[in-house]
Amino acid sequence: MKVIRWTLGLAGIALFVYLDFFRYQGHILFKLINVSLFSSLFILYRVVVGPTAADRIVAVDILGVLIIGMLALIGLYNQENFFMDIALIWALLSFIASLAFAKILEGRTIDD
Repeated sequence: MKVIRWTLGLAGIALFVYLDFFRYQGHILFKLINVSLFSSLFILYRVVVGPTAADRIVAVDILGVLIIGMLALIGLYNQENFFMDIALIWALLSFIASLAFAKILEGRTIDD
C-alpha cells in the first residue's frame, strides 16, 4: 500500500513540475508562487495528520517560511515595499511563536 501511495505521489509531483515549468508560459515569479502553493499542500497535510505535536509545530514553522517567501515573490512582482515589511513582521512573530511552542512542549508555562 505504501509503494502505491509513494508512486502516485511522485507521479503527481512529476505532473505538476511538467505542467508548471514546461507547459505554463507565464512569468517566472508566478511559477515560483505556484511551487510555494503546491509545497504548502504537503505542509498542511503534515499539520493536520502529524503524529506528534512537535511534527505539527515544525510544519507550522515551515509554513511560515513559505508564506514569507511568497510575500517576497509577490513584492518583487508588484514592485511594492510593503510586502517585504509584512514578511519581516511575519518572520519575527513566527520566531516568537516557535519559542512559545517549544516552552509548552517542554512542559513549562509561558511565564517561566
